[in-house]
Amino acid sequence: MNINSDFKLKAVIHTHDIDWVESPVPGVERKLLDRIGDEVARATSIVKYSPNSVFTEHMHGGGEEILVLEGTFSDEHGDYPAGTYLRNPPQSSHSPCSKNGCTLFVKLRQFHPQDDSTVQIDTTRASWYQGLVPGLSVMPLHDFDAVGTALVNWAPNTVFNPHVHPGGEEIFVLKGVFHDEHGSYPEGTWIRSPRYSRHAPFTKDEGALIYVKTGHMNYPLQD
Repeated sequence: MNINSDFKLKAVIHTHDIDWVESPVPGVERKLLDRIGDEVARATSIVKYSPNSVFTEHMHGGGEEILVLEGTFSDEHGDYPAGTYLRNPPQSSHSPCSKNGCTLFVKLRQFHPQDDSTVQIDTTRASWYQGLVPGLSVMPLHDFDAVGTALVNWAPNTVFNPHVHPGGEEIFVLKGVFHDEHGSYPEGTWIRSPRYSRHAPFTKDEGALIYVKTGHMNYPLQD
């Protein structure tokens, strides 16, 4: 299965407008954003667990990255409420479930093989740092081998400098509306921009909170 598998092309998906797809496990559904492979795949998805659903125990050969969007996600290692950021390194395994249901942003098989740290961050409590322009706040989540992941909070009417992303950029809009000269992206929009893409982002009166990953398209097929 190939979905948005050409990383030379920009991809924009308004995730509220696409259908849920059943997973192999009852009670777990997905919205497929990009994917290379079938059930074992390099993939980016929105995943929804119905109350009392349990996913089969499995290993992540290329790692798993999760941002809990709604509800509480759980496994044998703990409970992770909305706002939790998780990284389960390559070759880790778990048996995920959700008692009351949850929704997740998930990236699979996209770690550098030597990126073997387990990460758990409560983004509702972690520190924000001043960004490069007034009105911009940044919460670093992870950095490895020139790949950076962060939450970025944009105050209303913030304007950032035009810039280029040599290693590509991926954005998921968590709140508000994010803008650049190419379009407007409301909450729930996923944007993947290719290597050496350029833009001049800004916000209007709504402001925006976004998940951002940069640099990872230098090796898009890495397990």
